[in-house]
Amino acid sequence: MNLTNRIKLSSMMFLEFFIWGSWFVTLGTFIGNNLQATGSQSAAVFSTQSWGAIIAPFIIGLIADRFFNAERILGVLHLVGAVLMYQMYQAPDISSFYPYVLSYMILFMPTLALVNSVSFNQMKDPEKEFSTIRVWGTIGWIVAGLLISFVYHWDSPEGISAGFLKYTFLMAGIGSLVLGLFSFTLPATPPKVSTGEKVSVSQIMGLDALKLLKDRNFAIFFISSILICIPLAFYYQNANPFLSNIGLDNPTGKMTIGQMSEVLFLLLLPVFFTRFGFKKTILVGMLAWAVRYALFAYGNAGDLSFMLIIGIALHGICYDFFFVSGQIYTNSKAGAQFKSAAQGLITLATYGIGMLIGFEVAGMITDTYKQADGSFDWQMIWIIPAGIAAVVFILFALFFNDKEKVKVESI
Repeated sequence: MNLTNRIKLSSMMFLEFFIWGSWFVTLGTFIGNNLQATGSQSAAVFSTQSWGAIIAPFIIGLIADRFFNAERILGVLHLVGAVLMYQMYQAPDISSFYPYVLSYMILFMPTLALVNSVSFNQMKDPEKEFSTIRVWGTIGWIVAGLLISFVYHWDSPEGISAGFLKYTFLMAGIGSLVLGLFSFTLPATPPKVSTGEKVSVSQIMGLDALKLLKDRNFAIFFISSILICIPLAFYYQNANPFLSNIGLDNPTGKMTIGQMSEVLFLLLLPVFFTRFGFKKTILVGMLAWAVRYALFAYGNAGDLSFMLIIGIALHGICYDFFFVSGQIYTNSKAGAQFKSAAQGLITLATYGIGMLIGFEVAGMITDTYKQADGSFDWQMIWIIPAGIAAVVFILFALFFNDKEKVKVESI
C-alpha cells in the first residue's frame, strides 16, 4: 500500500469513529436532561443501534456488494447522515428525535462494514496491515471524548444544565459532512458480486452458519454471547448519565480511558490467548463485566472515584477478551466455507438480538429504580447487570468444554 492511500484510509477510520464517539457516548445524558426521556424511551433510542445492525447486512449484501462502489455508498450515507444529525440537534422532544436517530443508525451501521471493505481492498496482507489503519478509528473516538470534556466542557454540570450537549450532534454532523465529501476521493472499491448472481436472505444474515449450532460447545458460546450483551447494554445506555449524575468531573473525557485500554489489551490478547486458551480468556472477559459493574455500584465521585476509573479502564478486557476472542473462536470453528456467514451470525446475535434485549432490560431497570425526586438508585442499577454477568460466567464455566486448540492467526 502506498503512503497516499495509507493516509487516506487512516483519515477515513479517524473520521468514522470520531463521528460515532462525538454523540453516542453522551447520548443517554443528552436525552435524559435535554429531552426528559424515561428509561424505556432511552432504551428505544439506544435500540436503534441494534436495528441498524440487523438491517445493515441487507444494505451491504443487496446494494454495496452488487451495484455501487463501496466508497461512493459510504460518501452518500455520510452526507445524508450529516443532514439527520442536524435534525437531531434541532429536535425539541423525544418523539421528534426518535425518527431521526433511527434513520441515522440504519444508515450509519452499514458504514462500519464499508470502511473495512475499502481498507481491505487496498491491502496485500490485511492481518499485518489492518490494525495500523484501524487504530486511527480508536484515536478518533478518543479525540471526540477529549474535545467534549476538556476543550468545550459540554458535559460539565454547567454545560449540561445549559443544554450544551446538543452541540455534540453539530460536531458529529460536521464530521459526517467532511467524511461524506472525502469518501469520493478514496481508492475505488468496486462491487464484489455480479448483479446476475443470486444472493439469499440466509446468506446475507449469516444464517447459513446456523448448522454450527449442532456443535454443543459452539451453541453454548452462541447463547452466552447473546446473554452477555444484556449487561453490555447497561454500559452504553447508563454509564455517561451515571458518571455525570454523581458529579464525576469530565466524564466523557475520562470514559476515553476505556478506548485506551482497548488498544493495550488488544496487543496483549494474542499472548494471553496462546498461553491460557480460549475458555479462560473469554471467562476473564465475562468476569470483568461483573467486576466493573460492582465497582460502579460501590464507587463514588469523591474518595472512591478510583473505583470508577478502574471500572472504565476494564473496558479493554471486557470488550477484547470476550468479543475479539469470540470472533477468533468463531473463525476457527466455521471453516473456510462459512467464515463470513459465521461472523455475520455472531454480529446478528450480539449487536442485534442481545443488545435489543439488553437495552430493553436496562431501560426497565432504570425506570424501576428512579426515585420520586428524580434521582436514581445507581447501586441497584449496576448490581443487577453485575449479577447477570456473573451468572453467564458460571454457566459458561460449567458447560463449555471445548478442548480444541484455537489458532490466533486472525488477530
